[in-house]
Amino acid sequence: MEFQSSQIKAVTVVVARGRIDHRQAQAFQDGMAPYIAACKEGGSPLLLDFSGVDYISSVGLRSLMLVARTVGAQMGKIAIAAVQPAVREVLQISRFHLVLKIHDTVDAGIAALGAEA
Repeated sequence: MEFQSSQIKAVTVVVARGRIDHRQAQAFQDGMAPYIAACKEGGSPLLLDFSGVDYISSVGLRSLMLVARTVGAQMGKIAIAAVQPAVREVLQISRFHLVLKIHDTVDAGIAALGAEA
């Protein structure tokens, strides 16, 4: 699991690359830890750019749920953007749009999170 981050406007954008499956779920959570810690009330909103994530399993969904819950408990803002079609289908079937806002593009996510900040 690879991560790259940048600050665009008031939003921290984290690009994740790879699969989020039983082998990489813990690496996903561990890699997200510093971004999660900074994503709290009054802090920078967090946008996960999933354009480089080509697969997510049920274990990966659990990891993503834990990330979302932690940010929510800290009163931070988090969303996902640029989701590949196969991953988007899994997120829709599992009703993840009720857990996290899913934006079609990174720019749309930045605009939405920036307006909420």
